[in-house]
Formats: sequence, C-alpha cells, structure tokens
Amino acid sequence: MVDSLFTIHHASLIVSNTQTSLKFYCDVLGMEQTERPDLGFPGAWLQIGAQQIHLLELPNPDPTTGRPEHGGRDRHVALMVAQLEPIKDRLDKHNVAYTLSISGRRAFFCRDFDGNAIEIIERP
Repeated sequence: MVDSLFTIHHASLIVSNTQTSLKFYCDVLGMEQTERPDLGFPGAWLQIGAQQIHLLELPNPDPTTGRPEHGGRDRHVALMVAQLEPIKDRLDKHNVAYTLSISGRRAFFCRDFDGNAIEIIERP
C-alpha cells in the first residue's frame, strides 16, 4: 500500500444557526468546541481527534428539503466511534431519528437540524 500524501483536516457544514447547531453537535453527539478565529461570519469549530468539523453559518446554496431519508444516499460526513450504543442512546434521548446502514457494517445515519447527513461507524 502506498502512503497517501493527504489526510483530512476538516469537513465544513453549512448551518442556519450556530448556537442551535452546537446543541446538536456538542449536547447530543458530545463533540468539543475548539478555538476559531474571527472569519467575519458566525460559526464554530469542533475538534474530533486530530480532525475537525467546521460549522459555517452562511446562506445555504443547497436545498434542505427533498433530501433522501437515508443519509447513506446523500453526501455525508462519516465519523468513527468505539461503540454505537452510547451514541444511539444520546440520539434517542434527544428524539433524533436515525437509520441503520444497509452495508452490513455496524453503522447508522442521522441528520443535524439543518439536514446535514452524519454517518456514525463503530470501529471494528
């Protein structure tokens, strides 16, 4: 196998309200907010291991309705966790819907309050 020249530093997601989104990403999923410079528009950075999720509060050029119900059939960010059950419990507690992966692996998909699809995969 050839070493890649690239690693993923961050993925950016457009959100309509940073504070509402932080409730999902921090309170529901348990992510940690990290320092973000003033970029001239609202947003937040979330640290997940060596990578980050950047929330950008900007006008969304994409439709937020009419998206596939199952996030695996839509563009999405995939995150790995040690165990799925604690995340499922958090989603259930906050009434966040999710669908199981149809790939056969231990994974599921949910959406944030703006319809961004998130895949959660259990580490093998």
